[in-house]
Amino acid sequence: MPSVIQAKELKLAYPRHEPVIRNATFKVETKDFVFITGASGSGKSTLLKSMYGAMEIGGGELVVGGMDMRSLSSAKLYKLRRHLGIIFQDYKLITEWTVEKNIMLPLIIAGYPKDVCRAQAGKLLSHVKLTHKADHYPLELSGGEQQRVAMARALAHNPFLILADEPTGNLDDYSARVIWELLLRANRELETTVLVVTHHIPDMYDAQYRHLILENGVLHDIR
Repeated sequence: MPSVIQAKELKLAYPRHEPVIRNATFKVETKDFVFITGASGSGKSTLLKSMYGAMEIGGGELVVGGMDMRSLSSAKLYKLRRHLGIIFQDYKLITEWTVEKNIMLPLIIAGYPKDVCRAQAGKLLSHVKLTHKADHYPLELSGGEQQRVAMARALAHNPFLILADEPTGNLDDYSARVIWELLLRANRELETTVLVVTHHIPDMYDAQYRHLILENGVLHDIR
């Protein structure tokens, strides 16, 4: 079975700037849970963006879900993104939509019937313990609750891969612990591959999962 993510001597750079990533060579296999850490500005988020097509490949190779990210058409990128779950530090919820409808978004885009969308949203609201907030709007929620909505949205379409960019960076300790537990449950119970960019790995998980670290534009696999 091919790797979920495979990078070889990957280089990433913004226009008219020196490369942010000079050499990233690694593989992520099915059901892996991987942390990527590094100093602020080391390129962690840039690396993650390349995995969902928001960053142009500057050199080397990157294959995600069997698709070569160097030569991906718009149609193939759309197809890939339909099978990814992406979680951002700033949530990126639609403030004019209810919590329920935000969770339904990936299914709406994929063209599922409304009853299917609502049934899946209901299951996920229960999963993240926010059933009582279904009709609320994002700005009526705490930061931790908004991130739980974002987590539910990322799981709505049963992705094979979750990409999380500093998912607990703005949260208090309790909310952060809830998000980590939800990510671990997705990995263990749904067998979803999870890759998390973070500045800090919680102590309780530090020795259990794969750890890649970015230093001076080079990605090192230290565990």
